[in-house]
Amino acid sequence: GPYAIINENVRIDAGSKIAGHAVISGPTTIGKNNTVASFATVGGDPQDLKYKGENSITEIGDNNTIREYVTINPGTTGGGGLTKIGNNCLFMVSSHIAHDCIIGNNCILSNSVQIAGHVTLGDYAWIAGVSAVHQFVNIGQHAYIAGGSLVSKDVPPYIKAVRNPLSYGGVNSVGLKRRGFDLEKINHILDIYRYIFNKGMNTTQALEFIEEEIPATDERDEIVTFIRDSGRGVIKRFGKGVVEED
Repeated sequence: GPYAIINENVRIDAGSKIAGHAVISGPTTIGKNNTVASFATVGGDPQDLKYKGENSITEIGDNNTIREYVTINPGTTGGGGLTKIGNNCLFMVSSHIAHDCIIGNNCILSNSVQIAGHVTLGDYAWIAGVSAVHQFVNIGQHAYIAGGSLVSKDVPPYIKAVRNPLSYGGVNSVGLKRRGFDLEKINHILDIYRYIFNKGMNTTQALEFIEEEIPATDERDEIVTFIRDSGRGVIKRFGKGVVEED
């Protein structure tokens, strides 16, 4: 488009559209069939005081939509040097992806979502509008985070994160059904999270029980591994007296 600025060391593959007044700086690779809207800024210097102008990379896959005023920063040498975005993502107006983030496939950031540095989003993660994610937080695949949330702990896969402080709000059943999960698999995931959040066990007890008593599946093992590997700790259940979902 008119007045779009594409600086050196940028590669854009076939079918991608760069609207007027967008700015793309390198080193940046943008795959096929992406749309970058007006006034978006991709690959600009990271907002990190440790950054001293070193070459660091932004990689964007295929079929992504990057709307107006979105900012996507490259990695930093101290953080691995790479910000990577997968395929089929939607980043709505004024959302921000900071340095050294890893964003999976089919993710959605709604309007004005702010992602700090070193954050990881699994596939199909959806963060609703005006939410902020603390640096180094991991958000699991198929997780949904309600609008206006402050995310300072890791959010395990397949769940809804709601309320203030951000808390477990049940399994993301609607999202899972839309993505082809059958009722048996959804109930299996729900059973796992009942032991983690609703049975009065601490995390270690719950994970040990799940591994011993619940049949092994990819979903079970993913949940257990995500929680065990969490560096910031995972969100908790919201207080007492919460009605368990059906």
